[in-house]
Amino acid sequence: MKEKNLADRDEKYLWHPLTQHKTAASRIGISKAEGALFWDEEGNSYIDGIASWYTAMYGHGNKRIISAMTAQMEQLDFVIFSGFTHEPAVKLSEELIHILPDNQTKIFFNDNGSTAVEAAIKIALQFYHNNNDERDTLIAFEGGFHGDTFGAMSASGISSYNGPFEDFLLKVERIPTPQEDNLDEVVAQLNAIIENNKCAAFVFEPLVQGAAGMKFHSTKGLDALIKKCQEADILCVADEVMTGFGKTGKNFASDYLENKPDIICLSKALTAGMFPLSITSCSQKVYDAFLSDDVSKGFFHSHTYSAHPLGCAAALAGLQLLNSDEIIERRRYIALAHKTFKNKIENHPKVKEVRSKGVILAIDLQVEMERYGNLRNQLYNFFLERGVMLRPLGSTVYVLPPYVIKDEELQKIYNVIGELLESL
Repeated sequence: MKEKNLADRDEKYLWHPLTQHKTAASRIGISKAEGALFWDEEGNSYIDGIASWYTAMYGHGNKRIISAMTAQMEQLDFVIFSGFTHEPAVKLSEELIHILPDNQTKIFFNDNGSTAVEAAIKIALQFYHNNNDERDTLIAFEGGFHGDTFGAMSASGISSYNGPFEDFLLKVERIPTPQEDNLDEVVAQLNAIIENNKCAAFVFEPLVQGAAGMKFHSTKGLDALIKKCQEADILCVADEVMTGFGKTGKNFASDYLENKPDIICLSKALTAGMFPLSITSCSQKVYDAFLSDDVSKGFFHSHTYSAHPLGCAAALAGLQLLNSDEIIERRRYIALAHKTFKNKIENHPKVKEVRSKGVILAIDLQVEMERYGNLRNQLYNFFLERGVMLRPLGSTVYVLPPYVIKDEELQKIYNVIGELLESL
């Protein structure tokens, strides 16, 4: 009897994320990956045009990161982080604080982007509780996405994810993202929200809203909103899970801002896709609110695998690569290549808008489609059939490749997108 392939075996027991299994096509069994490529069971190769949800920024199977993790595994595999510490966690905190905005002084470990935001929201709410100032409202952008746990989901504004849970979420007031032409109106809305609610935190994706379709907003505008919130003693939480570690051109999107967030959430490229790990960093002011002779004022929130030594080792190796000459040059090359392609297609009749920032390229197509509808799935399959893995966000096609992608691989992505535009 012929052995069943991965897709057939998968069908029997597995439940996949973001999937309606009654109508979805069979999964593609992936057998190996290297650099910007991965291969299926049949030997077909695919260019990973989104770095597997913007995690594998230094390429799949990066030997330097694997070596660091292997060495760490042989030295110390795991130990709980309550009451203990270890070199990888201490070293990683030292290295991160060195490159994070200057107001960040403390590192709290979690295990994914959603839980990094979850911890940030709980920190903000307890910050005021510890100061005998009960607050119950979050401020967030329309169309934002911060994760799938309940606090993070509350701050998110995409109905396709939140729909069945709306009645169970935290209280959130939403404002539009600031653009060059609407800042006065957005500030007015923010002022009204602050005046009429007990606001604990402003939670936002800085400069780029990922799941919304790689939508950009104004640096000047975001700076103004952060300033307004901080003047009103509202903590500002930057969700840098997507934007962090060089994707926008600087190490962090917050590096473009004059007014720095009080709390920053990091994950995804933190460990280069090698290990689930995340971080919530904060200012000294935030941390000090939890210091007390009253034990209950401590932050009693934990994850079993907090500060996992293997994840910390992967992150340390990634940080060494992030600002290496080789990776900096590749980041610059990709950013320039994106701009060149943007100029080439921006006047195409099937392009509604095209934008780029750092290694992020986003193309809004001049078509109407649902986020996970049939036409979107046709686009997804169009790319796969040509050896490119891109996951359109509704009518937005975006490219966010590994820094190590080869010139010809990047050009193939552009060529396939060009072919798509001509076929629409």
